[in-house]
Amino acid sequence: MDLSIVIVNWKVRDLLEKCLASVYLETSGIEFEVLIVDNDSRDGSVEMVAKKFPQADLIASNRNLGFAAANNEAIARSRGEFILLLNPDTEIRDGALQKLVTFMRRERQAAICGPKLVNADGSLQPSVRHFPTLGVQAAITLKLHRLWPGLPGVKRYLAADFDYSRASACDQVMGAALMFRRSLLEDIGPLDAGYFIWFEEVDFCKTAAERGHQTWYTPEASVLHHGGESFGQLLAPRKQRIFNASGRRYFLKHHGRPAWLVLLLLHPLSMLLAVAGARVAAKKL
Repeated sequence: MDLSIVIVNWKVRDLLEKCLASVYLETSGIEFEVLIVDNDSRDGSVEMVAKKFPQADLIASNRNLGFAAANNEAIARSRGEFILLLNPDTEIRDGALQKLVTFMRRERQAAICGPKLVNADGSLQPSVRHFPTLGVQAAITLKLHRLWPGLPGVKRYLAADFDYSRASACDQVMGAALMFRRSLLEDIGPLDAGYFIWFEEVDFCKTAAERGHQTWYTPEASVLHHGGESFGQLLAPRKQRIFNASGRRYFLKHHGRPAWLVLLLLHPLSMLLAVAGARVAAKKL
């Protein structure tokens, strides 16, 4: 088996259907399997997959496991030499998945790889970032990057000068379409299930880097990503709470307790800002 495609779905039935149709239509020349974990969507996703894509391995959870834990459940059942974590709000174009497999087999130093992501209009969607520093995380937690988008630390974190026209090593790639070697799991293990959503792919790339493994980006494969459709359904304060918790876990794990404490102290203020922002947005509706 060349490739295991793992998709975690939550309440995006129509996008999931488009994603699966594109996978089966656009993937040839490699042996692959599709494993879908539905996180208790209750929107007809399970029934749609069972009816229209019976060849897929469907895991219907009776509760929302979160992104990392759900991926791990499918990874444990997968068989491929390579594993692709694929968001349900993506669409495969022009044989992108076999191109990624070809790239990984050619570039043996790449343990993790991400394709070029594009928006629905075909424009580039930035998908490469540096690992966050405490200062950057504090600024983002307090939404300072929205007031001052030109902050030097934030610009570096967002890899604003990254050249998306050529393949190269990088710190991290977006988890919307993230491929890695099965052999990597033997060294660093699966995703950290302590992350409900956000930071799980950052942590995965960071842990790999700490063990001497490289993450790469390649423009040879292109994937359409609609972006944020599942968790865009959550209210802003709840999203902020989850984001803060994931950030604290990441910084405790990779930067120690003092960094964790700083983010913990910023949490109440960030929640106030999130609530205020949600009220302002509601008044504009």
